[in-house]
Amino acid sequence: MDRQIVHMDLDAFYVSCTLLKMPELAGKPLIIGGTSNRGVVTSASYEARKYGVQSAMPTRLALQRCPDAIVLKGDFDLFTQYSNTVNEIITEMAPVHERASIDEFYLDMTGMDKFFGSHLFTQELVRKVFNETGLPMSFGLSINKTVAKMCTNYSKPKGSLLINSQEVQPFLDPQSIKNIPSLGEVTYKLLRRISIKIIETLRQVPADSMQELLGKNGVSLWKKANGIDQAPVVPYNVKKSISTEKTFDKDTQDIKELKALLLAMVEKVAFQLRDANLMCSTISVRIRYSNRDTESAQTKIAFTSNDEVLIKCAHELFDRLYQRRMLLRLIGVKLSGLVHGNQQIDLFHDNVKMINLYQAMDLMKRRFDDPSLIRRATGFSAYENR
Repeated sequence: MDRQIVHMDLDAFYVSCTLLKMPELAGKPLIIGGTSNRGVVTSASYEARKYGVQSAMPTRLALQRCPDAIVLKGDFDLFTQYSNTVNEIITEMAPVHERASIDEFYLDMTGMDKFFGSHLFTQELVRKVFNETGLPMSFGLSINKTVAKMCTNYSKPKGSLLINSQEVQPFLDPQSIKNIPSLGEVTYKLLRRISIKIIETLRQVPADSMQELLGKNGVSLWKKANGIDQAPVVPYNVKKSISTEKTFDKDTQDIKELKALLLAMVEKVAFQLRDANLMCSTISVRIRYSNRDTESAQTKIAFTSNDEVLIKCAHELFDRLYQRRMLLRLIGVKLSGLVHGNQQIDLFHDNVKMINLYQAMDLMKRRFDDPSLIRRATGFSAYENR
């Protein structure tokens, strides 16, 4: 039996949320993201997209393409609230669902009256989401996650597309390889240089050749081009938290060293978040005094994997906790409230320079297989291995 996988995506989610709060902006070119010239576009309304404005584009370039666009900073609390509401609605109705990101969801509808029954069910779910939140959704239905997501992208906005097993390859073949989920810009340019431009060409390349060219990622791309994707729909709360802690050889109350260590610990777990394609909504800090008294504090945040946001919160929690000025024997940090998210970099706060820094740091950590490589606490210009 073919699987029946649904991919649901909230259309222009950040823009849609903003318009619910500010309906007077409806129909106008709207950009959500960094408001300075060094800022980055997180999302754009369809009116702005007509001018070529895209996510992750520098705000300055976006305004050159669409001078009349209105640029607003994202409202984290608002987006998180609406995302949680939509997730609750889906949880109530769907048999198995995965919260893939703040605005994307997968459903496993296998066995539900074949495709047509699954399609009717999902249509009703989309209507319920819109009626209760005012947020429009698009969805795709097919035999696996890859094809379902590509169906959604094809049907946006406010549309749906069903592709059964016999239709998968005719649907995929003429499309650009850039439409394959998780195919990055570097890989895209590399494949283009060797004349692989559409999916049909990619799937005709021997799998061994793709492995030689791109390693495991090459085989994964070859499988997706051939409509093969066995990834299951995983309930979003399977992984509860990511944490780390340090017990000192000698108890200490050196505030400078404690905060430097906390920074290193946050960068370590934040990298683990990004590497697992996750974001968190809660951060907590724990300390243990020399007399073994243990205290902890936590704070809720909007979904992020951003080092700067998490470091700031961790230091604030530490300042709140460490009031007794006794020697400490342990310090720890934990990130929880995790969801899958392909937005690995928090574009609401980052400018282009910061994004490049994150990517360079993460690349070094992966290349040297050492997640303990961090920035110096005093600046961004160097690394040290702690």
